[in-house]
Amino acid sequence: MENLILIGTITLMHFLALIIPGPDFIMAVKNSLGYSRKTGIWTALDFSAGIMVHILYCLAGLAIIISQSIIVFNSIKLLGAAYLVHIGISAFLSKSQTIQIDEQIKKEDIVPMEAFKLGFLTNILNPKVTLFFLGLFTLVVSPNTPQYVLISSSLIMIVNTFLWFSLVAIFFTQNNIRNIYNNFQQYLNKILGGLLILLGVKIALSDNK
Repeated sequence: MENLILIGTITLMHFLALIIPGPDFIMAVKNSLGYSRKTGIWTALDFSAGIMVHILYCLAGLAIIISQSIIVFNSIKLLGAAYLVHIGISAFLSKSQTIQIDEQIKKEDIVPMEAFKLGFLTNILNPKVTLFFLGLFTLVVSPNTPQYVLISSSLIMIVNTFLWFSLVAIFFTQNNIRNIYNNFQQYLNKILGGLLILLGVKIALSDNK
């Protein structure tokens, strides 16, 4: 039961960070509105590939750090927790930005490989994503962490990334959905930001096992 709660906590933290607008969100909306819904969905797949890379090198690096120094590990954990609090505060204080569709800026559609480069590079070169995953996995990675917890959590985050940004591609090509988001964006950011702050504090105060 404890490991299932841990998987659930990781999934929740990732999902909260996922749906707060950032570079990936902007790229997903840009490609969906500027090219096509299909290109937006390809972009979502590319983000998932980028998340896979982040997860692999974060897990590998943290495994080495844990085996060498618990002090360094705890320092990274605190930095990661601080970053979660930071993005939570940023989201809480952020102002709404209206997303509009201008049919005149619609461009000729691009091939999947071009969409892949745009999406994958946007995600993999974003240092904020690296910091987030370092902070996230310091909550769960320890010599006693079961492999199925790490594998299950990683797969869930990869799939969630694809599903969320696919929904973004579908939703933001519909006027009524875009208008609803514009109207409630400020309240949504405050709720999500507050939750991320609380989760960041929980990580900072958690004990290593």
